[in-house]
Amino acid sequence: MDDPHDPFVRVRGAREHNLKGVDVDIPRDVLALFTGVSGSGKSSLAFGTIYAEAQRRYFESVAPYARRLIHQVGAPKVGEISGLPPAVSLQQRRSTPTSRSSVGTVTSLSNYLRMLYSRAGDYPPGAELLYSDAFSPNTPIGACEECHGIGQIHWTTEELMVPDPSLSIREGAIAAWPGAWQGKNLRDILDALGIDVDRPWRELEPDQREWILFTDKTPVITVHPVRDAHRVQRSYQGTYMSADRYVMKTFSDSKSPSLRAKAERFLVTAPCPACGGTRLRPEALEVTFAGHNIAELAALPLTELVELLEAASKREDMSETAQVLTEDLLTRIAPILELGLGYLGLDRTTPTLSVGELQRLHLATQLRSGLFGVVYVLDEPSAGLHPSDTESLLTVLDRLKAAGNSVFVVEHHLDVVRRADWIVDVGPLAGEHGGRVLYSGPVAGLASVADSATARFLFDREPVPERAVREPRGWLKVGPVTRHNLHDVSVDVPVGAFTAVTGVSGSGKSTLIGEITEEVGGVGRLVVVDQKPIGRTPRSNLATYTSLFDVVRKVFAATDEAKARGYGVGRFSFNVAGGRCETCQGEGFVSVELLFLPSTYAPCPDCGGARYNPATLEVTYRGRNIAEVLDMTVEGAAAFFGEADTDVPAVVRSLRTLLDVGLGYLRLGQPATELSGGEAQRIKLASELQRMRRGHTLYLLDEPTTGLHPADTEVLMRQLHGLVDAGSSVVVVEHDMTVVAGADWVIDMGPGGGDEGGHVVAQGPPAEVARAGDSRTAPYLARALARRDSASVSG
Repeated sequence: MDDPHDPFVRVRGAREHNLKGVDVDIPRDVLALFTGVSGSGKSSLAFGTIYAEAQRRYFESVAPYARRLIHQVGAPKVGEISGLPPAVSLQQRRSTPTSRSSVGTVTSLSNYLRMLYSRAGDYPPGAELLYSDAFSPNTPIGACEECHGIGQIHWTTEELMVPDPSLSIREGAIAAWPGAWQGKNLRDILDALGIDVDRPWRELEPDQREWILFTDKTPVITVHPVRDAHRVQRSYQGTYMSADRYVMKTFSDSKSPSLRAKAERFLVTAPCPACGGTRLRPEALEVTFAGHNIAELAALPLTELVELLEAASKREDMSETAQVLTEDLLTRIAPILELGLGYLGLDRTTPTLSVGELQRLHLATQLRSGLFGVVYVLDEPSAGLHPSDTESLLTVLDRLKAAGNSVFVVEHHLDVVRRADWIVDVGPLAGEHGGRVLYSGPVAGLASVADSATARFLFDREPVPERAVREPRGWLKVGPVTRHNLHDVSVDVPVGAFTAVTGVSGSGKSTLIGEITEEVGGVGRLVVVDQKPIGRTPRSNLATYTSLFDVVRKVFAATDEAKARGYGVGRFSFNVAGGRCETCQGEGFVSVELLFLPSTYAPCPDCGGARYNPATLEVTYRGRNIAEVLDMTVEGAAAFFGEADTDVPAVVRSLRTLLDVGLGYLRLGQPATELSGGEAQRIKLASELQRMRRGHTLYLLDEPTTGLHPADTEVLMRQLHGLVDAGSSVVVVEHDMTVVAGADWVIDMGPGGGDEGGHVVAQGPPAEVARAGDSRTAPYLARALARRDSASVSG
């Protein structure tokens, strides 16, 4: 039994993922950091073992139903963990929140603001008091009746749905219609109704065109399809749906992001005329506080909201209820400002936030929770943070610790690492070459660990090669841009150079580079490499995204055994019936519903995660079946296919590019749901690097070093600078000052975030920007340049 007074969390025999029977003791009530290169096993230790075991114990304590599910969800592979308190996980969730989720709902600040308006708002004479739910656009009594609380209305037009009226219906005039058999079905129904589907659209009668596109009726018609002469002709009952109805139904009901995006192309969107985009009913908007309705306060940046609330709290006529509620709101907003998120408004929707911003909002909420005696396990809380905000983050982590908690953080940011009480360094390398604890102890002691990649950077052991600043071959003129907090901003971006765009969170960096399109003169080919997931279910993985899987399946289909059995390429796909395991439909996982918690994935009970049926797995290539190949790491697969007698250059080339961007530790079949945003971005970059490039290409990357150990950043920068040396241009949004110091040109946005940002504070070579007086980036860039220079001298 655990000793409640044991000052250490003691892990014995951890074997999760690539961990090699790890034993480690980590003190409680400290700020402990888990470091190591990407894929070394640090997250497997912090999240996959320590947090997973705490979660398993929680499941065991709540209900028999939950205990039954532990077998399905799976316990972490660990011998024993003692001294483990309850744990709270703050991971960088990759889920897609809805547009109804906002900064206010995530932090619960919306609840307190609604309470303020309900209890202490100024009502019009004779108006009834409203419950707080009446001030929420997400409730039936609060949502605007016209737009149902969405704030926007959508409609279609003939011009959007029929972009080329010279085409006939058979030729595809109605672009908004679905493709394949569904579109043919609708065309056959119109033909059966006597409408000439071979006549150019513009020559049809106006009332006919109106009916085809906009009728609300759904007539059922007997259709006699005209097919190939040798096929059996069977009539069927077809139901007609107008193009307008199809677009609106797809947009509102479809679970497929791609179908919704297609439908959106045929829609006009505008603020709801009834509520003006505020999403609320008129009676809620008539209630004011300090002269503003609730929608106006929710739209303010939090810094301005605080100023307004502080001014209101000083009024002599303020009631005691209003005073208490105002003070409570101010107290809850304080930690959000402390974490550098004061530029956000409560109505800012969560899909528009970065994963770093979202995690910091959750962190700020935890500060107010009053929990103590727990382990907080955090996933790179510095992600997306400008160096000037890192100090605030450290203050918040110290406060969590001071409240009587243990704070375990997976982190790469060296300034955060230097402030830790304890460091657990995992490595030495990634994947099968990692999985060992190299060091566990105070930070200074890591200096003596020769195998540690972290020590090499933490103690500035090696000189940083100084790169000669390239001379631009020309300039791209971007702007003037007026969007979000940018007002009439124009910049020149160098061609044939590496450009870093810097600034605090919310300063306008992403908005600025979002205006660089192929329409900008001189861009040529544009490649945008973002951190969006490469897929949202375990069915999508590294091999499928890079098209590597297509080649591997051909290799298996070409084996003598496959030919003898009559197995084609499709037999080796887990996405179609035939070769896949039908229990899990080829996913390798089954979804486990937890009722009171989000559903989770558990290995398939029949195939054990292999995804294929036994007959398919009997076919081997060089002694490995298809599931075993998918289970290989990129590095292992490169060696496996590289040694093959048969010529598989496409596989080897694809694997090489993944190795070149530092992803050798990932498994080929690793589900997209397990990949970080930084990993997804590097997979996209590797896919792009495989293609033959002609002419000038401009690469745009948004914080490409997020989630990267400095050793991995080195590998990535080598690739990006290689693209520039080959004649392309690279533009990155970046907070890592080591990367910025190695750029040819820097565009610094700011000076602050939100309304305090949106200006180009400084631009030029790094050394020049480092001297800019009103730049928040300059002092940190100057420090990085100085550290590089001193390391070069000492080296």
